[in-house]
Amino acid sequence: MTLTPTAQVSAAPQLKASADWRRPSLMVAAALLLVCVPSSARLTPADLAAGIAVALVVLRWLADGTTLRGRGWLPFAAVVASVAIAAVAAPDLSEGVVGFVRYTEVFVLIPVAVAMSLRDRVDARVVAGAFVATTVFEGAVGVWQRLTGTGASYAGEYVRAVGTFGAEQIMALGSLMGYGIVVTLALGLAARGRARFLLLATAAFLVLPLGFTLSRGAWIATSCAVVVVLLVFSWRLGVALLGTSLFAVVVLATGVGPAPSIVDERVASIAASGSAPDRSVRDRYALWGTAVDMWADHPVTGVGLKQFARFRDTYAPMSLSAGSDVDDPQAGFRRQPLLSAHNQYLMVLSEQGTIGILAFGALLGTLTAGAFRRTRSRAPGAARTDARWLDLAAPGLITWTLIDFVYGDIGAGPTGVTLGVMLGLVARRAVIVPRPIAPEAGR
Repeated sequence: MTLTPTAQVSAAPQLKASADWRRPSLMVAAALLLVCVPSSARLTPADLAAGIAVALVVLRWLADGTTLRGRGWLPFAAVVASVAIAAVAAPDLSEGVVGFVRYTEVFVLIPVAVAMSLRDRVDARVVAGAFVATTVFEGAVGVWQRLTGTGASYAGEYVRAVGTFGAEQIMALGSLMGYGIVVTLALGLAARGRARFLLLATAAFLVLPLGFTLSRGAWIATSCAVVVVLLVFSWRLGVALLGTSLFAVVVLATGVGPAPSIVDERVASIAASGSAPDRSVRDRYALWGTAVDMWADHPVTGVGLKQFARFRDTYAPMSLSAGSDVDDPQAGFRRQPLLSAHNQYLMVLSEQGTIGILAFGALLGTLTAGAFRRTRSRAPGAARTDARWLDLAAPGLITWTLIDFVYGDIGAGPTGVTLGVMLGLVARRAVIVPRPIAPEAGR
């Protein structure tokens, strides 16, 4: 049927509205930007935006029958099943339900929605641009906090950069900067001309706030992820950077060179974490042992979702501190209880048991295999560039995440949304690949 001019004019708003909801990537980008909004509630603005993105993906699937290639959904389904079992097994069912919602949001709903929402280069650029903007803003806040002495307390000085996340989420900025460096570096290496220079300069800038976070785990994870990205791009460049980084770490750890600073001391403490660990490292070791003991007594389904804090004192050694010190110029000094294992693998093991860790391991293994799997893009021109940055970013993002899970867990707050989006980018590369967007939907 041919539309008359009048009908074409009246149909234009409908087509535009259809195109809007057919791009859930816009809401994914909004969720990333809303990560910057401070919130102490369980349900943050970023969570709400991510939920809307999930709903939009479902609506689009119902409308156009978008299908997945292969069986990429199977590991995600296994995680949903294992988390449901752990929720039912929890002594407090209400807390188990809360844990079920959190795990499915971060490890299933958001990653699948993000992967399904990236169907063309416009989607990819919208999400990548929003994430770069978020990391630059938070990085600038972190640098300002370090220079003005308005960050979180460290060694009696308010010099630790925490961004807009607050001193309670001391590791959040380090995670965001680490992911931001990987994504921005991948974008820069895949781009050409002036765009490459600007993106690589941005990645170099983000190293500064990363250093000011004083997060040793984030430093290690970011260094390894950057080397992986460069190795994928050029093995010669990756090997050269690896050698340079090792030399720099040795110099800082041994105290050779300029007068030692707080950053130098934190680097040196990495080498001493085995022979002479500080209190935070000793507490982390104690929490790890506590998680293993919980699993030993509840090997199949664990102690139940959101139950680590309830069982902690039953299994924890006397050497474990009651909490960590938190201090900033705004809220002052307070004590923050240690309510998690500070290791995502052991957290899953203790709360979800063997069933949970097998499903969780299968998901991470699938994402890792997809990130490093060799693929050949047949897209021409700019489309090939967009595919290339994801080829570079995915191995770095999964490497960063696997290392991060050794010393941290998902916790609460808006950074869980960031993790979900990053896992979605990894899944989009080779695990969950939707069919391309229809031409009329993008007009």
